[in-house]
Amino acid sequence: MSEHDGEPIRGLPGHLPPGEQILWQGAPDWRVLARTGIHAHWVALYFVGLALWNLVNGALSGTPLLSLIGSAALTLAVGSVGVGLLVLYAVLSARTTVYTLTNRRFVLRHGVALSKCFNIPYSAVASAGLKLDAQGNGDIPIALLGDSKIAYPHLWPHVRPWQFVKPEPMMCALPDAAAVADRLTRAVQMAAREADRPFVAEAAALRGSSTPAHAGPSAGQAAVA
Repeated sequence: MSEHDGEPIRGLPGHLPPGEQILWQGAPDWRVLARTGIHAHWVALYFVGLALWNLVNGALSGTPLLSLIGSAALTLAVGSVGVGLLVLYAVLSARTTVYTLTNRRFVLRHGVALSKCFNIPYSAVASAGLKLDAQGNGDIPIALLGDSKIAYPHLWPHVRPWQFVKPEPMMCALPDAAAVADRLTRAVQMAAREADRPFVAEAAALRGSSTPAHAGPSAGQAAVA
């Protein structure tokens, strides 16, 4: 049995109240998450570089060839274990994560060892962003209003990188992220109209760029009253 087998609705802590309905549910792609969220490829490159450095440095210092090969092989073996563990975590994280958009809130359920569930009503959402790569995979960070705050470690890896003071929950490594961002924008806009407050949808994603979607006010922002 899974710890989530008792969920009344997949990804949700309870039954939906009257008038609320699910608009979309999804999860990260583990391959994209391993690359963009956990950065397993950088760890792999680090160990490859370390093995090459050992070979070059050893050759220049006259170390026997067999010793050089053994040292490089050991470095690569340790690196392979480390990268394998990171990829395994990405797989497990993707399997245990559910993003849910309803007509009233965003729900994030995640956690490999300890499951956590966060309900974020649209009334608490200040703005949303979108960052796409060349394949259409992307991240959607969500900035919260006022003093609303969730601790960075509780959200990781589903959090906008480096935002420690005011963490932003993030749907990450999503296939077809643009379509999901459009659904979120429409839902939050509707909630904003009902509450008579502005909502900023930062939808000017830079395809293939490393620039954060939340880059501050720009010509690509569309303010919605």
